[in-house]
Formats: sequence, structure tokens, C-alpha cells
Amino acid sequence: MGASILVAAISSAFGAVLLSATGYIAAIMRADPYIGDSGMVALVLGIMTFVLVGVAVYVAAIVTSNTFSTVVAGRTRRIALMRLIGASARSQRTEVARQGLVVGAIGAFLGLLAGTAVSALGIVVLEATLGIGDVGYTVVQGMLLIPAVIVALTTWAAAWTGSRRVLTVTPLQALGGSVEASHETLAHRRGRNGSAIALFITGAALLAAGILLGLLSPLGVMVAFVGGILSFTGLVLGSTLIMPPVLRLVGRLFGRSATARLAAENALRYPERSSRMAIGVVIGVTLVTMFAVALETVKSVIAISSGGEIEPEFSTLIDTFAGIMMALVAVSAVIAAVGLVNLLTIGVVQRRRELGLLRSLGVSTGQVRRMVLLEAAHITIAAVSTGLVLGIGYGWAGAQSLLGSVPMPPAWQAPTLVAPAVPWLPVLIIVVAMAALTLIAAVVPTRLATRVAPVEALAD
Repeated sequence: MGASILVAAISSAFGAVLLSATGYIAAIMRADPYIGDSGMVALVLGIMTFVLVGVAVYVAAIVTSNTFSTVVAGRTRRIALMRLIGASARSQRTEVARQGLVVGAIGAFLGLLAGTAVSALGIVVLEATLGIGDVGYTVVQGMLLIPAVIVALTTWAAAWTGSRRVLTVTPLQALGGSVEASHETLAHRRGRNGSAIALFITGAALLAAGILLGLLSPLGVMVAFVGGILSFTGLVLGSTLIMPPVLRLVGRLFGRSATARLAAENALRYPERSSRMAIGVVIGVTLVTMFAVALETVKSVIAISSGGEIEPEFSTLIDTFAGIMMALVAVSAVIAAVGLVNLLTIGVVQRRRELGLLRSLGVSTGQVRRMVLLEAAHITIAAVSTGLVLGIGYGWAGAQSLLGSVPMPPAWQAPTLVAPAVPWLPVLIIVVAMAALTLIAAVVPTRLATRVAPVEALAD
């Protein structure tokens, strides 16, 4: 549960820092005699705070839910034994959910302390380096409790959602080990698959509505934000339908060697496990790509609205803001990365018997290590490809719905509709970073996979 505490702490600290940062910026602007109490500035800051905190909490909820789903799959034998001696499925699920609440509360509290400390230190450094005078802003405020409470409750809810599979465990499964749903089982989940399709279609419709509304008002981004959350939730719920075809396509890139075929088949045999691992990377890539494309598209919108090129001073301001936003978004990507490492490690631990059987059949230690690494690479390539496509679409929709109706000097042209602007350098950095993440994330699992003696693993 250490990784889940870390995820909750990062999310809570991120929320505290973001609220402090936007509050401090608002205080500076209120003290400025030229800007004063600008309603538009306050609106934009409020929207950005809501969106970024919402994204961080959403990512943390998905990572936590996936973690608990994987943990429950690994505890199938223990849960079944408890059922065999009279424990009810609901009591077992309540136990898992209680663990989620404790994990969320601990992580949220630690994150609140860390976020408050970082905010106070950051303000002192800014005032010293930039010569900013006292603007009357107090770091310790009651509103910093809001993200901490939200994170704690979200972690509890995610644990409850992730543990829903406890209800399907039967006492007979005490004879087995870790159990993951097969492709055939997942294909017959009509309720979940139907909900995923409905959420995706509804979200896509709201995204389109937000873009159209954005041609009339900046509030269109709020509609687009809701549409993005719903459509992505649909993709997460339906990931076991979406990811297998992508994984199958990627599997062809690794050749036909025995190790490569084993890695590809392992990713496809239990699509639920592979999809949980992939969706964390999809989230991270989608977020970073989304904001990179959104900020580049903002430049295009401003250039067209102003009737030409953006002024150098204004372009520098946008680039500075872009750097800050990308750093903030990177926090959510880190949360997703923690989830990937955690799930890969848990997956290898739960497959001790499978790996032991391979070793007893003559598969060498090097081949087992290569297989686990190829599985991680397989999932990462599929997830990066999916995340890039989603990020470009979401980023364009966000920028267009926010600034499509805002006229810019000197031409003051509005409404403005532009095509997605893709910054290729950040995209290349994302791909390289994900490749490095794959290698790092696979270090611990590959060591675990090769340390187990075949006889010990088969005895589990």
C-alpha cells in the first residue's frame, strides 16, 4: 500500500500548492494598480485551478482503483479461504475499502503538510528573487483542507470501486491462486461495456458542444472539461475492449522469437491486467501531450485573433506560463508513473507460480528477464501511441473552447477557429521519457522474476 499512500500524498500536496499558487498570483494582481480586481483574470485563474486539481484527483483515483483491483486479484485465494470459513463477500470488500480510507487519510495528511511547506518556501524564494513586496497573502488557510479531504474520500471510493471483484470470489477458488478475468469473460460484460460506450459518446458530444460554446464564451471550456472527463472515463471502463487490438498490433513489432511471443501472449491472455497497466501510461502521456498541444494551439488562436504574429513580450509570457503549467501537469504524470511501477511489481509477485513453471520447463533466467522487459515495452508502446492521439484531441479542444471567443489586440478578431498545433519537440521528449520509464519500471519486476527458485514458486 506504500505506492497508494505516495499517490494520495502527491495529489494532496499538488492541490495545496496549486491553491496557494493561484491565491498568491491573485493577491499580486489585486495589488497591481493597472490590473486591480480584473474579473476576467479571476475567472481564468479559477477555471485553471478547478481543471488542474480535478485532473490530479481524477488520475489519482484511477491509479488507486487499478492498484486495488490488482491487489484483490492477487488475494483471491485468501479471500476465498475466508469465504470458506464463513466470512461474507461484503465484509471482505468492506475490509479492502477501509484500507483505502486509511491509506487515503494518511497520504492526504502527509501531502497537506508537504504542500503547505513547499508553498510557504516558494513564496519566500519568489519574494527574495523577484523583489515582490508584501501582498498580504497568508499561506495557511482553511481552503487547503479541501484537496486533502477530496483526496482521502476519492481514495476510499477508488478502493471500494477497485474491490468490487471481491463479490464474485467463491470458496472453491481457495484451491487456486491469483485469478484474472480472461478475454472471453470480459467480452460478456455487457453492462460495463455498454456503460463505457455510453460515457464515451456522451463525453464526445459534450466536447463538441464545449468547442462550439467556446466560440461565444470562455465558459465553453467547463463544458469541454466535463466532456473530457466523461469520454476518458468511458475509455478507462472500456479499456479491455480498446487496448487488446492495439496490443496485438504492437506485438507484431517484436518478432517471432519464443520470448517475444510469450511476452505478446501474456499481454493478450489477460487483457484486464494489461489494460490496468497500460491505462496509467495512457493517462500520463495524454496529460502531457494535451497541455503541450493546448499551449501551442493557444499561440495559434492568439496569432489569428490579433491579426498576425504574437508580440515577442507576449510570446515570452506565454512560454513562461507554459513551462509552469507543464511542471504542474508533470505531477499528474508522476502519479501515473508510480502506478505503472506498482502494478508491474504486483503483477510479477502474483505470477510466481507461472514464472516458476517456465523456469522448470527450461526457460533461462535471461529469457525470463527479457520476457518481463518485453511485456513492459509492449504495454508502454501501445499506451504511448494511444495517449498521443488522445492528448492531441483533448489539447486542441481545451484551447479552442477556452480562447475561441476572446478577441486579442490589435485586430480584435473573434470568434477564432484553428486546427490543432502539435509541438513536435515535446512529443519526442514524451516518447523518450516513456522509453526510459519502461526500463526503470521493469528493473524491480525483472529482479523479482529471476530470484524465485522454480520449486519454491510451484509450491505456492
